Amino acid sequence: MTAASKQPSGAASYVNTHQIMVGPARRKSLIAMFALLPALVIFCAFWLLPFSRLIMMGNEADPSSGISAYLTILTHRQYLISLATTVGLSLIVSLVAVAIAGVAGFFLARQRFFGKSILVAILTFPLAFPGVVVGFLVIMLGGRQGALAQTSLWLFGERWMFAYSMAGLFIGYLYFSIPRVITTVMAACDNLDQSLEEAARSLGANTWQVTKDVIVPGIAPALLSTGAICFATSMGAFGTAFTLGTRLSILPLNIYGEFTNYANFAMAAALSVVLGVITWMALSLARRLAGGNLGASV
Repeated sequence: MTAASKQPSGAASYVNTHQIMVGPARRKSLIAMFALLPALVIFCAFWLLPFSRLIMMGNEADPSSGISAYLTILTHRQYLISLATTVGLSLIVSLVAVAIAGVAGFFLARQRFFGKSILVAILTFPLAFPGVVVGFLVIMLGGRQGALAQTSLWLFGERWMFAYSMAGLFIGYLYFSIPRVITTVMAACDNLDQSLEEAARSLGANTWQVTKDVIVPGIAPALLSTGAICFATSMGAFGTAFTLGTRLSILPLNIYGEFTNYANFAMAAALSVVLGVITWMALSLARRLAGGNLGASV
């Protein structure tokens, strides 16, 4: 007599039902594993392993201070200023971009007029440019031979320039941040239920109250997500800063200088890890505040 024949009929039925339920679940697990396997292999080979090595390298002694490069960042004034400048500039760019482009994105999403598609294409055109081109455009505006310098020279006899300063970097970062906010806000406004606004107006709410109590809370996750993406992009932007000048004290240029000019691999690795951790923390915080919708509406 076989083992199956010895089992009670109820137990055999349970075993068969369990096998039928486990089969599809196992197939789904296998499909998910094969679907994720290429991405996991690329993630481990080209990010996890190099970044692990980067973390260990940053713990090595800095040649100038003789202590760990991480501790050198916290005790050296130059690196602290660079860190604070990079974070502050990225934060300001993100807030200004959300404030300016948020209003523009809402207007473009709700209004219908002739030439709207062309206007949207023009406003989002900077997304097609790399950072080097954006830096070049800033120089054409605020450089020594730029439009502002030529105009001020003709009017006042002196050249007004801002391209090679933090103001130029701010303009450059803002230039490629605004299109990201516009596209995100337009998508969020399209998905916003307009019946809520109509209901608020029917209850006597004015335009300001509808905006404050209905529209802004409705698109708040999109504003948070696009603000976080602007912050992350500005933190790591290198091409624009490199085009405008290597004397600016920001982390990407410091990393480049330590790596290429001084062959200080430990400090370059430590600065890279610090930059990555701060950016990751900002994105995680925004994802939590947005309810896990970071980038969903982009």
